[in-house]
Amino acid sequence: MASRASSRPVWQPFATDCLQFQNPHHSLRRLDMKFLDRRDVLKLAGAAAAGFGAPALAQARPALKIASVETLSGPGSTVNRLWSLGLKYCIDRINAEGGWNGQKILYAEYDTEGTTGGASQKTQAAIADGAHIIAHGGSSNIGGQITEDVRKWNLRNPAAKILFFGLGIEALELTGAKCHYHFFRFATNADIRIRALVAGMKAENALGSKVFSINQNYSWGNDIQAALEQSSADNSFTLVDKVLHDVNKIQDFSPYAARIAASGADTVFTGNWGNDLSLLLKTVQAAGLKVRFATTFLDLPGALSSAGSAALGYFHAELWNPQAFGAFGQDLWTDYKAKMGTVPSTSEAKSILSLLFLQQALKSVPETTKIDVDQIAKALEQTTYKAPTGDVTMRAADHQAAWPIVVSKVEQGAKFATDGTDMGFVPIRVIPGGDVVNSVQASCKMQRPS
Repeated sequence: MASRASSRPVWQPFATDCLQFQNPHHSLRRLDMKFLDRRDVLKLAGAAAAGFGAPALAQARPALKIASVETLSGPGSTVNRLWSLGLKYCIDRINAEGGWNGQKILYAEYDTEGTTGGASQKTQAAIADGAHIIAHGGSSNIGGQITEDVRKWNLRNPAAKILFFGLGIEALELTGAKCHYHFFRFATNADIRIRALVAGMKAENALGSKVFSINQNYSWGNDIQAALEQSSADNSFTLVDKVLHDVNKIQDFSPYAARIAASGADTVFTGNWGNDLSLLLKTVQAAGLKVRFATTFLDLPGALSSAGSAALGYFHAELWNPQAFGAFGQDLWTDYKAKMGTVPSTSEAKSILSLLFLQQALKSVPETTKIDVDQIAKALEQTTYKAPTGDVTMRAADHQAAWPIVVSKVEQGAKFATDGTDMGFVPIRVIPGGDVVNSVQASCKMQRPS
């Protein structure tokens, strides 16, 4: 294990009983992507071999290298580093089962420090260090920067391509105008979440006929609102009012509560997260409004405890729910807590499930003396992962995963209590992935390798 004083991340198989991964502050952070070509990478990789690559290079078959480019310091890092923790846990699990290509999978972390500029620098650093796959979960804005950097790199360096995995980034444009062959979205998106919520709540006679939309005014909130507008066009309900508000700037949600009351809505749909979600729920409860909520981020760490009893009876849609996953969910919950010290959040679980999908895909990729990410990409497109909730597939046309979505309801005394409360998400309906996945967007003009 490398000293924490080292300025470079160390590629190595992660062991859950040894948590000494440093925050990398890479010496190549000032490299400009447009000047970094394959000859530079090979030169840098050779120079660094003595530090982290020698064991892998000494083997006939190279080790697959996965890099987490994530916000590991600064604002948001407490939540965003959970994506990396899930990756670490699952890589250790896969390595315990033999790894891949005759080697253990190697892993390293790169800290974006919460900025797109930092993300671009650390993406370059991960490439220079020989990464085959870059993964990110915390931010669609940062993910948008990474996917563009990866796309440009692959165009300029066709003999040294890399893949980018979106673990939790849900902006529709990433599989729309920004889609490309080497990006795979394992997450859901706004269309999927809204379709699942509407279908699940309607089946439970819990939707009502009048819906109010309130969302933060950025790409995600706009995507949620647009998805509701489309869904209302199918006559499932009437969208009686819609609001887009500033992100994490509103301290008094009482005017919005009054607007909800005036609309006569039966159900409020919101893609809000963080303080905007907890304050909204508490304000509506304090106003005594008899209205249901349909949410997308109520399961994030801190959300349920902040909302408190205001969240009881509210609905949620997500691909992960430990109770819906049966014995698998229980085993993962127990094993993760034993090895990592905490129960897995949704973010960690989605990192794990994404890598288990990759593990399944790698079974059809021949072991070789050179890792070909195009072969891995092709295998991902052709893989069906048998999750306990149903089949998961990766659509070839835009690389959007189709997961079964669990619609759940917040109740006290749930089997898996969440966020230090006595409440949890009790599954009420599982919607097959094929029933809720959005259509391929016309803006996706994916160019496949010839």
